Amino acid sequence: MSEQSIRIGYCLSLSGPLASNGKTARLAHQIWEQDINLKGGLLGRRVEMICIDDQTNPKLVPDIYKRLLDDEKVDLVVGGYGDNSVAPAMPLIIERNRYLVALMALAVNASFGYANYFVMIPTGPQPNEALTEGFFSLAASQSPKPQSIAILAADAPFSKSPVLGAKAHAERHGFKLVSEDRYPLTATDLVPFVRSLKPVNPDILFLCSYLNDSVGLLRALNEVGLEPKIVGGAMIGPQNGAIKAQLGPLLNGLVNYEYWLPVPKMMFPGVADMMMKYQSLAQDAGADPLGYYVAPQAYAQMQIVEQAVTGTGSLDDAKLAQFTRDASFKTVIGDVKFGKGGGWSEARVLQVQYQNIKGADLSEFKDASTQAVVWPSYLASGALVYPYAKAKQPVKM
Repeated sequence: MSEQSIRIGYCLSLSGPLASNGKTARLAHQIWEQDINLKGGLLGRRVEMICIDDQTNPKLVPDIYKRLLDDEKVDLVVGGYGDNSVAPAMPLIIERNRYLVALMALAVNASFGYANYFVMIPTGPQPNEALTEGFFSLAASQSPKPQSIAILAADAPFSKSPVLGAKAHAERHGFKLVSEDRYPLTATDLVPFVRSLKPVNPDILFLCSYLNDSVGLLRALNEVGLEPKIVGGAMIGPQNGAIKAQLGPLLNGLVNYEYWLPVPKMMFPGVADMMMKYQSLAQDAGADPLGYYVAPQAYAQMQIVEQAVTGTGSLDDAKLAQFTRDASFKTVIGDVKFGKGGGWSEARVLQVQYQNIKGADLSEFKDASTQAVVWPSYLASGALVYPYAKAKQPVKM
């Protein structure tokens, strides 16, 4: 390989509230970096990934990317995890006409309409609604059909799109919105927010939360004793192994989104080997011990970049962007094709219900037996959705 490396720059939240997911992405990127260099690198050059901690602080992101481009002189940039790490970078990316494949950021490009932006979140061309389409389809299929919905969300930018989608689904299915509230991300006691819902007693409780507040919300639900017919929807946290270990049986009954789980129809070529490497290194890296939510997407993100560089034989941003718009990619999360706005051409969001969890040992979550895929039907394998009050207790299948 050439002594001149290809340098790829980006930021991740390696500290702060999103550090667990940021460290998970970082480890998956390091595994890809090692794999690609063992294969001879890209264009005959070794690959070097330059990652800077944004501390889960969006105010730091613009200067990080300016530093990467102007001082570090990186050849390529990629996007980090979450709206906080991606949206603040966009004005500079657009100004410089750079090619950007982001990891997970919901509807970031809706306001920019930037043609050279792509994102590894499988919410398709209508991300606001795709994230929770399955949640509301499952709610509508219950008998008797739920009538009312309450929305409780973190007061943060990332909540805007899922809440808009939830309202659209609620209207479509004829659910009456009886409460909508926000809690500050600084809140440490979420019991008052959940207790305030007792008088309206909603059939559907739609929650939109980050990692730590997801824990607080489910503990508050348990303390208050609120028992809607269906609970969940857009919670970031239950997908994470460390959060699973904190909550254990309190997860029972929750219906929430996922992007990948080790179910037979999602064991695409290369994913088992990649996840085995990841899990063997996760503890020492301080990353999610399971990694199912972020690691496959992060590894696939870099496979997109790899195949675009190889396919064009170039590091030219315009050529890479055109190739990515036109091509279909083979990745560890299956075939990926991009469409309008740089999102996936088709949505592939899972809904799972946590069932039969008896303890907090991570072994309970190694496979999908306690995380039943209940939507879409072609992946559900006959799994049933139980009312929240019933599924809170272990259910014998």
